[in-house]
Amino acid sequence: MNIQLQVTETAYLAGGCFWGMEELVRRIPGVIDTEVGYCGGSEAHANYEHVKTGITGHAETLKVVFDPSHLSFAHLLFEFFRLHNPTTKNCQGNDLGTSYRSVIFCVNESQRDTAHSVITTVDASGEWQAPVVTEVVPYSAFYSAENYHQKYLLKHPNGYTCHFRRDLKLDEPVA
Repeated sequence: MNIQLQVTETAYLAGGCFWGMEELVRRIPGVIDTEVGYCGGSEAHANYEHVKTGITGHAETLKVVFDPSHLSFAHLLFEFFRLHNPTTKNCQGNDLGTSYRSVIFCVNESQRDTAHSVITTVDASGEWQAPVVTEVVPYSAFYSAENYHQKYLLKHPNGYTCHFRRDLKLDEPVA
């Protein structure tokens, strides 16, 4: 019997309303699974009713499980920067508040270094008219969002979203 194990990595990205991000990210080749939830706050066992008040410090976050042999973390981040406006603090479309901020929650030093490198490249590209304000912070905990939020736009194809893929000239540097 020949059993092959698939090596995966996990990224935690916040870029506004999590279900809008999820709908676009899940289509990226190399993405295996997505789940929406909450990261970056002070309250354990976060839930939407508390997070939406802004007092918990959590951001609506997308957990992305991906195959690094088909999708690098850097390429995933370049896509992330095409899918939301990383130059607006605490705001994406009609969504306002700290729970809609742009954040990369890094699970290790490699992700942190890559995130800073990609942000530098995105800023230098001139594709955005203002500096990137995306936070790069250590990952601490992820709390899964309620079932009605999961794969929301698959369940409600005409539901609200402010996310779309922009045709920006953001290229992954060749190592």
